[in-house]
Amino acid sequence: MKRVTKGCITGLLLIFLILPAGVYAQFLGHNYPGDAGVMSASQPEPGTYFAPLYIGYRGDTLRDKDGNAITIENDRRGSLDVNAYGIGIWWVSEHKIWGANYSLMVAPAWTDNKFEAPILGLTEKVDVGFTDLYVQPINLGWHKDKADYSAGVGIYAPTGRYGATADDNLGMGMWTLELFGGGTWYLDEAKSWSFATTASYEFHSKKEDSDIRVGQILTLEGGLGKTYMDGAVVVGLAYYAQLKVTDDKFPGDLELLPGLIGKNRAFAVGPEVTLPLATKKTLWGFLNLRYLWEFGVRNSVEGNAFVATLSIPLGGIPLQ
Repeated sequence: MKRVTKGCITGLLLIFLILPAGVYAQFLGHNYPGDAGVMSASQPEPGTYFAPLYIGYRGDTLRDKDGNAITIENDRRGSLDVNAYGIGIWWVSEHKIWGANYSLMVAPAWTDNKFEAPILGLTEKVDVGFTDLYVQPINLGWHKDKADYSAGVGIYAPTGRYGATADDNLGMGMWTLELFGGGTWYLDEAKSWSFATTASYEFHSKKEDSDIRVGQILTLEGGLGKTYMDGAVVVGLAYYAQLKVTDDKFPGDLELLPGLIGKNRAFAVGPEVTLPLATKKTLWGFLNLRYLWEFGVRNSVEGNAFVATLSIPLGGIPLQ
């Protein structure tokens, strides 16, 4: 099988904790950690790619600033689960900028923001709807003998439904500028072993119709991978770390849940596999599956996430 350079589709967003009226659990950013894995910094070969994606988050514990579980009465606990669906459209060109291939991406997404927990101010399930739009107007990819590198700019636009006092929000009600860069380093001559990490840094505007501004957030994503079948199958261990770097800014009279004042953070690790979808003559795409368990969470919900992504090159890739 022809060797294929497979880049993970990055940047698809999931709003997995909305800010309901009255009580706020924690102010999160747009970047959902875990949507990129063991090849997080590898841009694919020139072409157009479609990437349908599903993220299922299953929250089980609300942690305070010291990492202690916040006790919630069983009849008030509700559900801390959420589902999101998206499709990334990624165009990678032959055009070079500073020796890198230029590409761009747009990623519309939908979510149910299904946090049916009275402690978060929600009493009814929210129907699936369009959430905030993610665009990468600049995505640069370098391919070296022993490493791949990527860097660029992402923008989250507040296109999802949002109201400062609503309990059925589908968006975050703010603009986000994201700067990112990273590398995938190959650990042997055959490029069968690799380690990747991509760093993303978020800057946020004020939320619509309020004086709330979410603090700046750093997210690290990547993993250790091993390829088989000339690079078509990838097995590995993915990870992420997300930390709020600066304090949130909000009115002094805003009611906050006790124990959840301060910067939030989360870490996660879990297995990942990428499988080819091919016939004898054509490679039609890849199926990427990832499962992540969170730990070390502060000021937020702790749980686990399942991520499934199809990466489909337009027209397929002929096999030799």
